[in-house]
Amino acid sequence: MSRKKLVVIGNGMAGVKCVEEIINLEPDRYEIVIYGTEPRPNYNRIMLSKVLQGEHSIQDIIINDWTWYAERNIRLCTGETVHRIDTRTKFIETEAGKKETYDILILATGSSPFIPPIPGIDKGRVMSFRSIDDCTRMSDYSKEYRKAAVIGGGLLGLEAARGLLHLGMEAVVVHNAPYIMNRQLDYEAAAMLQRELEDQGMSFLLNKNTQKVTGRSQAQGLLFTDGSKLEAQLVIVAVGIRPNVDLARRSGIATHRAVVVDDHMRTSVPDIYAVGECAEHRGISYGLVAPLYEQGKVLARTLCGQEVPGYAGSVPYSQLKVSGVDVFSAGDISDEGLQTAIQHLDGVQGTYKKVLMQAGKVRGAILFGNTVEGTALLGLVQRGADVAELASKEDTPDPAVTAAAALPSQETVCACNNVTKAAILKAIQEQGLETEEQVKQQTKASGSCGGCKPMVGALLKLAKRVEVDGGISTSAESGGTKEKPAELPVCHCTEMSHAELKHRVSVILETYAKAADISNVGSGVLPLENTQFNSLLKELNWHSEHGCPVCLPAIRYYVCVSGLMKSSAENDVKTVLKTDLYGLEAEDLQGELVQGHDQMHIYSERHVSLLASNITASELETRLRTDWGTATMPSEVNIAIAWGSRSPVNVLVSDLGLQASPAGWEIYVGGHAGHPVKEGSLLGTTESEQQAFILASACLQWYRQTAWFDEPLWMWTERLGVMSIRETLLNTQFQRELTFNRTQEREKEAERGTETLFENLIVQVKA
Repeated sequence: MSRKKLVVIGNGMAGVKCVEEIINLEPDRYEIVIYGTEPRPNYNRIMLSKVLQGEHSIQDIIINDWTWYAERNIRLCTGETVHRIDTRTKFIETEAGKKETYDILILATGSSPFIPPIPGIDKGRVMSFRSIDDCTRMSDYSKEYRKAAVIGGGLLGLEAARGLLHLGMEAVVVHNAPYIMNRQLDYEAAAMLQRELEDQGMSFLLNKNTQKVTGRSQAQGLLFTDGSKLEAQLVIVAVGIRPNVDLARRSGIATHRAVVVDDHMRTSVPDIYAVGECAEHRGISYGLVAPLYEQGKVLARTLCGQEVPGYAGSVPYSQLKVSGVDVFSAGDISDEGLQTAIQHLDGVQGTYKKVLMQAGKVRGAILFGNTVEGTALLGLVQRGADVAELASKEDTPDPAVTAAAALPSQETVCACNNVTKAAILKAIQEQGLETEEQVKQQTKASGSCGGCKPMVGALLKLAKRVEVDGGISTSAESGGTKEKPAELPVCHCTEMSHAELKHRVSVILETYAKAADISNVGSGVLPLENTQFNSLLKELNWHSEHGCPVCLPAIRYYVCVSGLMKSSAENDVKTVLKTDLYGLEAEDLQGELVQGHDQMHIYSERHVSLLASNITASELETRLRTDWGTATMPSEVNIAIAWGSRSPVNVLVSDLGLQASPAGWEIYVGGHAGHPVKEGSLLGTTESEQQAFILASACLQWYRQTAWFDEPLWMWTERLGVMSIRETLLNTQFQRELTFNRTQEREKEAERGTETLFENLIVQVKA
């Protein structure tokens, strides 16, 4: 059977990406012909500024060379501009008179620089910056002239100006807004960027509107509407782009600002599709590479007859390096109707971070100087995540690695080429990759716009850390605390994260409970014998038959909080411990695996006062010790109780702090006295000591139920967000549920005896 002919008009990044996807799916489905206006193969237009700045050669930015087309039997027709489409008889015609029939036609005509209707804009030495030929012309002009003006203070204008500086010219950026890159940055970030660029030699004229280009036949400068002038022998126009829709419009294809398409990139004419900057989807035409690649993938699957949910639009974002400075922007960054969730400026390091929210949801983000968190923030913006998911990590010893670890495994790192964190880590580990360039070669991550390069570097560091110790260790100053992010594998025995392990343990133990036919969850028992423990590891797909010292305590804890009641018979746990665990004798592990260690520390005046012998424990302290002294916790917890603001006990640097006040009690959460020092946040106030005890108990129980093993309470507070914790725990009904759960658990502990070996391995089945 003969193949259908697929003709693509446009040899740019979007159209060729679609062709790549089609070939990957079904290489023999179509006879493919591509028409391109430029006399060269497909190249990365985003990297033109790097060519202009001397960082890359033209050959370096070629995405697919001539050989690539030939090896895939793609007929590439370069230097050909398609002038007409006959949609009735299904053929195209070029300006040179060449005709080509088609079965399927893809419009990937891209866009052209927008040239504003300014008098004199058509003079000599006035040009745009859009192609390799433009780079060549600018380089030639720099050999003869010294003063250049760039109209447009957006990304393209700044990159053009930086390239002119590299070529030895004076560059003045003229912008009609109060600050540069006003569509991607706020005033603060733009001011930081402007200062950096001024240090590099760039000049700026802001709030300037060009009235005309001066000079007779050749540009000599600019005249502004306020009467001022600027001398310049070269004028670069970089004020935006305009979709190339004339061909479609002449051919009777529906257009608005661009070619109108549906969710499967279909135009108004059968068998004609559009993708990239020339396409308008749900009223939006995108000029960023990531959305264009997403469109190309949807179209490829559609043309290969596969079921695909369709393109639903994209959250606009930019993760770029502007003249050597890392800049990230995502979502809505205007201040209209938005509130600031996080804002942090470090003038010494030259970094800036701002996250915007609306109705408690993350809506936009800006990063300057350090963009390693960009991928994670983009995911939050795309999902419209709750602000509680924001976890500030600026003060951790290595924020890049921390951000990489916190990124979910399936989160896309390189949106241009759809490369996930999991794919990058897998390539690093399996192929022994050590450099960003090697990762780019193997996965294509950072191979297009390069914006994700900081995160790729962070993932390389993360992979090295995991290889060394199976986790992320903070600096020695932190007291040896080991952070266990939710998405980081627990250890070498598994690929599962703590979140996944906790969930899987709960599901498996529920199955065990049903198998044991526990009809009365309040009094039923479930022996966890040796075979069942081994079965648990097998069902978890553990790589090691008996686990290791890193994962065994974690499994023990997740069994504890799974809500299942097992036997308190000492013999059962001894049977389990007869198994050789990771080469260690059972007796050596009993203290760590079963009995645990002293995890609750309560401090009050009687511990720190010089008159300690005369101070007896308060009722509040006694109740907390009684109720929580035997509880299995995710990590060590420090509780401070102060009977006034002048108390020697510092409640603000404790995990949980309770301080008496004239109006009652203030409860603080998330403090930390070690490095990094964290001041606790106010959780709530109560009128009575009884209410303070209930709120503190509810907080401890919520921490137990939602924390990852070995996650300190202050890290848990940052991960969930104090606002989220406060909203949850100030719900009085939920408070009662949490404290009731702990009361029932204590009753069961009393029934079976708190000194049994099984106590810290098993807990009650929730009613």
